[in-house]
Amino acid sequence: MPATIKSGIITLLHTCCGAGILAMPFAFKPFGLIFGVFIITFCGLCALLGLLLQARVTKYIPQGSNASFFVLAKEINPNLSVVFDIAIAVKCFGVGVSYMIVVGDLMPQISHVFTENTWLLNRNVHITLIMAFIVAPLCFMKKLNSLRYASMVAILSVVYLCVLVIVHFIAPSQEITELKGEISYWFPKDEPSPLTTLPIFIFAYTCHPNMFSVINEQTNSAFHNTKFIAIYSIALAYILYIIIGCSGYLTFGDNITGNIIMLYPKSVSSTIGRIAIVFLVMLAFPLQCHPARASLHHIIHFIGKKIGNETNQVETHNIANIVNASAGDSNITLTTQTSATEDDTLLAEELVEENSSKQPEVIPLKGKRFVIITAIILIGSYLLAISVHSLAFMLSIVGATGSTSISFILPGIFGYKLIGSEYIDSDESGEVIPTKTKLFKMLGLCLSIWGLIVMVTSLVATLIVGPSH
Repeated sequence: MPATIKSGIITLLHTCCGAGILAMPFAFKPFGLIFGVFIITFCGLCALLGLLLQARVTKYIPQGSNASFFVLAKEINPNLSVVFDIAIAVKCFGVGVSYMIVVGDLMPQISHVFTENTWLLNRNVHITLIMAFIVAPLCFMKKLNSLRYASMVAILSVVYLCVLVIVHFIAPSQEITELKGEISYWFPKDEPSPLTTLPIFIFAYTCHPNMFSVINEQTNSAFHNTKFIAIYSIALAYILYIIIGCSGYLTFGDNITGNIIMLYPKSVSSTIGRIAIVFLVMLAFPLQCHPARASLHHIIHFIGKKIGNETNQVETHNIANIVNASAGDSNITLTTQTSATEDDTLLAEELVEENSSKQPEVIPLKGKRFVIITAIILIGSYLLAISVHSLAFMLSIVGATGSTSISFILPGIFGYKLIGSEYIDSDESGEVIPTKTKLFKMLGLCLSIWGLIVMVTSLVATLIVGPSH
């Protein structure tokens, strides 16, 4: 069943509003309120530009192929496609791990309301149960559109969190008032570099790995239609982030931590909020598994194809040696050369018809490979989630590397390299490149450069200074 614009917006919004929404107030800490609002606005515009570039470049996909980072990379440079897919796989895998860390943080608090049983207060027990009975079955669904109802439930969870944060800001309890620290409207003193939490803002808007999947499932995948999916999803995410970020920071000041929901005292409303967030992240995990699985599939295909090409080259070389060694026998030489020539001709025709760069390459993912790759993602995420406890640090690392790559650098490169490529011979034909096309092309270049700068500076700052807690 084809997806609609509404389901596409819900999918992207759900992808955005994951673990990053919990750390949004914390990201304001080294910026202060005013600069925090400015940065969250600027990052939202950059993320929107990345999504619009993705929607725009789908017109350059070979006919018959689905849009993906892998296919677009092949249009630019086939050797770079695997690098892009590695970046996507790492980012999505890291985000999935962060979701399970949130489960491990909140489920013991939820369980503590109902029981004192030590086993039920163990974070690893809850991660294991939720991964096995909820996350894993959802991850084996093959279409994002199949998750539209789960996405709606998760978005309702975000709305509840938003209401919870606003209520505690407007009418804080005595316990929350005692936790409140100093509020800075401009850059605060004695705080680490703002570069340590800048990746959290970028991370929060990262829904780009699923943009191509959403476009592929649309009945009408033209830019004038899909651009609204990007605009509305980022606009709704921006509204939620402004509300939660500002209200949360104003509630706790510089005493804010990387997971705001953990600061609220034990109460019915807080418990419901924690349950809502657990629903949010466990239902968002499949939205990270989907692009990670596709990227791993492309990487395996790329490696297998390379190995196959090398094997064919060795076999061709061996045949040539046999032919040369038989040069004394003219009959054998003639027969062998003729056979080799016919085989080469047939091979060339096969390459032109099936594997030519001008022909679409369809790489289906099904059967055993689908199951094996999904299982590897789930097992790897589980092992890391029970081993790592710092949500803020993981969000900063993933935001500085994977999020900047997928949100800024890759869409920017695609936009700069592909948009307007149909006018490459315009000087000879006299055809003028439209102004809007030139603008998108140059915006793509600027977005890539900005992404590289953020990646290097933020990663260095995070590794050396680390996000403050």
